[in-house]
Amino acid sequence: MPVNRISAAFTTADKEAVMASIDQINQQLPFLIDVGPEERRSMARLGDRNLAFARKALEIATLNPDFLPRSFDLDEMRRDLELFESLQPILLALTHLRELIDDTAVAAGSEAYAAALEVYRYAKANGTVAGLDNLVDEMGQRFAQQPNRGRSPVANPSPTS
Repeated sequence: MPVNRISAAFTTADKEAVMASIDQINQQLPFLIDVGPEERRSMARLGDRNLAFARKALEIATLNPDFLPRSFDLDEMRRDLELFESLQPILLALTHLRELIDDTAVAAGSEAYAAALEVYRYAKANGTVAGLDNLVDEMGQRFAQQPNRGRSPVANPSPTS
């Protein structure tokens, strides 16, 4: 069997607890909005350099509010900047967590699929002896009419590979 990088059980109770925690996080962030792809592409980004620029602009506007038009909402600018800065550590933590979950899911799926291929190879090699012909044929349908894209040596599995 291939290298086993992950071996864990995730119970229904654990899954429900994680989902409840996610729901609780959503409840703590009732102001979150959904932005469509077009709108997102058109939005200016507040990266490190733009963040320094925005902070300086807020400082200047706070010290000299008289040059701003009356319609300019300085308090809203301050709230937006503070919200952006407050969300950054959460965003980083959740991004890291999402990457770990994704990596773990990919590894677990890869290991499960590699093990399934190994079972298929052994069953294919020994199917007639063990009476597994029908099951092997059914499993073999997975590879029927699959174009060989050169991505994986398992596209045409054999008992010797």
